[in-house]
Amino acid sequence: MNQRPERVSEFPQGDRGDRGGPDREPGGRSDVAPRPVAAAGYRPADAASTVRGNRSWWDAEAADYLAEHGAFLGGSRFVWGPEGLDEADAALLGDVDGRDVLEVGCGAAQCSRWLAARGARVVGLDLSAGMLDRARGRVPAVQADARHLPFADATFDLAFSAYGAVPFVADPQVVMSSVARVLRPGGRWVFSVTHPVRWAFPDDPGPAGLTAVRSYFDRTPYVEEDEAGRVLYAEHHRTLGDRIRDVVGAGLVLEDLVEPEWPAGHDRVWGGWSPLRGRLLPGTSILVTRRP
Repeated sequence: MNQRPERVSEFPQGDRGDRGGPDREPGGRSDVAPRPVAAAGYRPADAASTVRGNRSWWDAEAADYLAEHGAFLGGSRFVWGPEGLDEADAALLGDVDGRDVLEVGCGAAQCSRWLAARGARVVGLDLSAGMLDRARGRVPAVQADARHLPFADATFDLAFSAYGAVPFVADPQVVMSSVARVLRPGGRWVFSVTHPVRWAFPDDPGPAGLTAVRSYFDRTPYVEEDEAGRVLYAEHHRTLGDRIRDVVGAGLVLEDLVEPEWPAGHDRVWGGWSPLRGRLLPGTSILVTRRP
C-alpha cells in the first residue's frame, strides 16, 4: 500500500513523531531524499534493519518534521509528549544545576538547550545526522546508536529521552543496560514513550481511534518497506510490563510511572493524539528510574 497508516510514536526531539519514531546511525546525510514506500503494516524487523531504516528516514524527514512541529516544541523548551507536560512544571529530573546530563535521541536538542540554560552540562545524542544538523553549535552533540553509548562508565548524573530512541529499536533492553552503565550511582534515567495501550487502537484522532482493533499483546512492529523489501522505518511495541522488566533487568529501580492527562484547553492534534482521545485514553507513559 502506498498510503502510510499513522502508527503512533516518537514525538518530540528528534525521533519519530506523528507516524512513528526516529533514531539513526553514524554516517547519515541530512539531504537524502526518502525512498518511496511500497508496503506498510505490521511485520517483523530485526535490530540492524531497524537502525538502518530509521536513521535514513530521520535524515530525510528532519526538515519537514521540524517545520510541522517546531512551533510546538519550541527552540528551547522541554515537553515530555503531545499532551504538553512541561519539565518546568513536572520536574521529573529534579535539580539539574551543575549536573552532567545525557539526552538520548535528542533530535534538534530543544530539551538539552532548556537544561543548559538552567546550569546543566548537557550532551545530546542521536542516530540521525539530519536531526543533529539542527542541534550542533547549541549543545555538545554526538551521533551514535543509543544501544551502544560511546561514553565511559559512570559519566552522567542524569539521562533522559522524550520520545527518543526507545520506541525505535528492536531491543530496548539493550538501551536500558547501556544507559545504566553510563549513569553514576544514584543517577536518574527518565524516558517517555507512546503509552503501550495505544497500540491496540488505530492512529485516528477521531471516533474511529476509540475502538480497539489489535491485541495489546501483539508485539509485531509497525514497518514501512520499499519495493525491494528493505525497511524504511520501524517502530516497536512493548507492553507496560515489558518496559518495566527491561528497566529492572538493567539493574535500575522504577520510582514512578507518569501518565499525563490531556489538559483542558489544549486543542492541538498530533497524528493520533487529540483532545477527544486524550480525554479517554492515556497517550504517553513516562518511566522515572534510577541506578542504585
